[in-house]
Amino acid sequence: MPVSPSSSAQAARQAVAVRLRELMRDAGLKGQELATRCGWHPSKTSRILNATTPPSETDIRAWCTACGAEDQARDLIATARAVDGMYREWRRVHRDGMRKAQRDWNTWHEEAGLCRIYVSNVVPGVLQTPGYAAALLASITRFQGTPDDVTDAVAARVARSRLLYDGHRFAFLLEETVLRHRLGSAQAMADQLRHLLAVMPLASVSLGIIPFGAERTVWPLEAFYAFDDHHVGVESLTAEINVIQPREIADYLHAFAELSRSAVYGEAARTLITDALAALDA
Repeated sequence: MPVSPSSSAQAARQAVAVRLRELMRDAGLKGQELATRCGWHPSKTSRILNATTPPSETDIRAWCTACGAEDQARDLIATARAVDGMYREWRRVHRDGMRKAQRDWNTWHEEAGLCRIYVSNVVPGVLQTPGYAAALLASITRFQGTPDDVTDAVAARVARSRLLYDGHRFAFLLEETVLRHRLGSAQAMADQLRHLLAVMPLASVSLGIIPFGAERTVWPLEAFYAFDDHHVGVESLTAEINVIQPREIADYLHAFAELSRSAVYGEAARTLITDALAALDA
């Protein structure tokens, strides 16, 4: 797995590497001797210590055994698994289909009192209609070449919409492009836009749209989901990045606040949606 572009994940990998280095020092070993005991090339030891190559569970067990610290292996493996979860390639996440990933996101939404969601590409999952979700998830499945469980994944994603009605709060920011990028048939897109109009009056929902040509202090970003102030999920083309480092979370929340300044709300937002609807019929 490549090194994550998220500094949160890299910082966590470096913390694992520091613990492994401490075990080696406590055992009085040099890199060459540890590599010999583990049966691998010294360069691998160097890559692990420099956090450029994440150790596998087998590597961690071998390292601990070489250092006479077998009792440390379980805890280190648990830590490495947590780090691994910070950066997850979509093809790996979806290797058995998309339904499980939808359930994971549902759980994050359920556990948050306030979700701040910014999107520049597609309608957020919690606001998606079945037709729109089916078109989107089918296109992702085709692109990734992963197993097709779109029907089940759509059901899991659409179930997330119940959170709009049970005490959770949502602040949405959509670039106007989201209203214009058509996914699925014209009818499916029209149904999706009408659904946005329908949820706007909900007390749990704040929906802002950043118009074309708006003066802005923050450039368009990849989609991100801030769950309260302790976890941000970022969606790139190839991976899900989970940010838990407080400094980075603060940056995303700051970006959300700045992006909000460029957005329109209420009647002005409704007008942008109805204009997009009218363009479908043109």
